[in-house]
Amino acid sequence: MEISIGTMVLIPLVAVTAPLLVRAVGHWVAVPLVVFEIVLGILLGPSVLGWIQPDDFVKLLSDLGLAMLFFLAGNEIDFRTIRGRPLTRAGVGWLVSLAAGFGIAVLFAPDIPSAAFVGIALTSTALGTIMPILRDAGDLKTPFGISVIALGAIGEFGPLLAISLFLTGRTPALAAIVLLVFALIAGLAIYMAAKGHGKRLHVVITATMHTSAQFGVRLVMLVLIALLALSIVLDLDMLLGAFTAGVLYRVLLSGAPERDHDLLEIKVEALGYGFLVPVFFIMTGVTFDLGALANPATLALVPVFVGLLLVVRGIPSMLAAPAGSDRWTVAATALFGATGLPIIVAVTGIGVDTGDISTGTAAALVGAGMISVLLFPLIGLALRKRAPDAAGRPVDDDTEVPIEG
Repeated sequence: MEISIGTMVLIPLVAVTAPLLVRAVGHWVAVPLVVFEIVLGILLGPSVLGWIQPDDFVKLLSDLGLAMLFFLAGNEIDFRTIRGRPLTRAGVGWLVSLAAGFGIAVLFAPDIPSAAFVGIALTSTALGTIMPILRDAGDLKTPFGISVIALGAIGEFGPLLAISLFLTGRTPALAAIVLLVFALIAGLAIYMAAKGHGKRLHVVITATMHTSAQFGVRLVMLVLIALLALSIVLDLDMLLGAFTAGVLYRVLLSGAPERDHDLLEIKVEALGYGFLVPVFFIMTGVTFDLGALANPATLALVPVFVGLLLVVRGIPSMLAAPAGSDRWTVAATALFGATGLPIIVAVTGIGVDTGDISTGTAAALVGAGMISVLLFPLIGLALRKRAPDAAGRPVDDDTEVPIEG
């Protein structure tokens, strides 16, 4: 495996520089961290300066970073908090997005398979990307934040199911059977964890929390890799395994001493957001095919897809806005719901490999996804600041969220 020394040094340098740039411009405008990671990746990658060159080792780290992003997203979802109105409306909104995405894609896609890839890509919400943004903005536990998390949970899990059902090359019936096998195995593991079969592990986690054994962190990697392997063996998208692993690990840790649970969360987030996840976003910029946009027709598709993200995913996301929301919060909900990149990268990668979509269409979709990550949360946060409850009291973990509608 050939490894570029310059690439090995420059990627960590970008990962360190990006937070400093966020802090430097934070006095004037709140720019999401991933903006600088992607932009710096483009500038230093083959499309511009060529200082960072993709290789097999970095690609492996990038794939692990993408998997960890979905693991952290699954791990952070508290289904007790988002159940009821937020989750129900988010689910209805996603079904509307799926119908609209496929219906619109059919109008300009050359065939049905191509329309399926484009339609599913347009229905995603980048939960793993927007959760850190909500946390940094202090909105993670507000009614607005809970609604956005519900949107993200459905907007990641829904497309993953659609990929597994329709984009694997199997017949839908066979794909459903394989997906059912995965669901049964993963569901059994989650059920056993919920019944307390993992409580003995809590003692070992506590005992090794400050030792070189670090059993809790090692357990995270085991759960993640095991479900990644299961999804790969069943020929499902690996991100479905990563997302499910996050949910399983959250259940597995339920009932652990709060202090140990919180400390382990910090360590896992440090491993993810401090190491693996930045590699994925930087490499998203590095591998972005800027040259494909030299074609005027391909370049023209980028704003079209940006607009379609707002129409197909943003407008239906408004259904999940908290009851009685003002227009600023509703608009911010739409923008956060329309923020998508990781699943767009995954879907277009599959489409190019199977020959169902062209590299130009893939580049335009990924470019639109990058613009959504760069701009939509930024604009959404600005709109959110105008809302009357922008500085409202967060919902406590032990407080029941009212279920309306």
